[in-house]
Amino acid sequence: MTQQQETMPVRVRGLRKRYGDREVLAGIDLAVAPGETYALLGPNGAGKSTTIGILEGVRRADRGEVRVLGVDPLAAPRSWRAGLGVVAQRTGDLGPYTTRELVAHFGGLYADARPTDEVLDLVGLGAQARTRAAKLSGGQQRRLDVALGIVGRPRLLLLDEPTTGFDPASRRQFWDMLEGLSGEGTAILLTTHYLDEAARLADRVGVLSGGRIVAEAPPAELGGAAARVPVVSWRDADGNAREERSAAPAAIVARLREEALAAGIAGGEPAELQVRRPDLESVYLGLIEPAATAEPADRDGREETR
Repeated sequence: MTQQQETMPVRVRGLRKRYGDREVLAGIDLAVAPGETYALLGPNGAGKSTTIGILEGVRRADRGEVRVLGVDPLAAPRSWRAGLGVVAQRTGDLGPYTTRELVAHFGGLYADARPTDEVLDLVGLGAQARTRAAKLSGGQQRRLDVALGIVGRPRLLLLDEPTTGFDPASRRQFWDMLEGLSGEGTAILLTTHYLDEAARLADRVGVLSGGRIVAEAPPAELGGAAARVPVVSWRDADGNAREERSAAPAAIVARLREEALAAGIAGGEPAELQVRRPDLESVYLGLIEPAATAEPADRDGREETR
């Protein structure tokens, strides 16, 4: 094992997991470096939360090698958890305590915790510091989950659909916070259904479909050059919708202009002329299309919304 591998916060090879007769993970490889943000994308039931659970050490892989912060999560000592922050998709029962009390309590479990008020401000809960957790809105409870996940200054932060229930302003505040954490060297692995979130935050994205990571690259390069060929669309003289893909869309537009002028169309522009360059969402949908048949939930029922 090289020194680089030893210091890699996440390193997974050949990971497999089966529920009954369905293989949810069919041999995935995954690595996340210090300070890197990795977004794991995939349709509902693809196995994203199963992957998070295995990395956290609450689920057992059937086969494969898993190293998180240098050790096997299932054999890790208690001290190992001090370097790990986890924000699961579901909010647990936090009892009759206020937001500040909970953050302060969890912070007391770590040797180098962030100050309580700093954490509350980071997640936008400063005004709710004295509010009991049970009285928070759904979005505020989600922010409290994040607060408890980051209070210990983790070396690795695992986030499962972290901004579900956030309003647009809160999501952008959260993104700024994550960028600050990664700038401090925290490795971040998140699952999300928000493609703009992945495009903004991720250094790399992996698309999990059919039990495998079918593509992995920086967001702007996912799918390769062929997946990002621009599309020119328009309506012809008979009103029919037309489109062409080309790496040189300007040449198509010039040709259409000449044809429109020859046909006597005022201004020389066909109706509804557009040039679209595929965004991350379009590329992602193209990658999962071969496996777009409904994937059933994991046997324990925890993947039905992923």
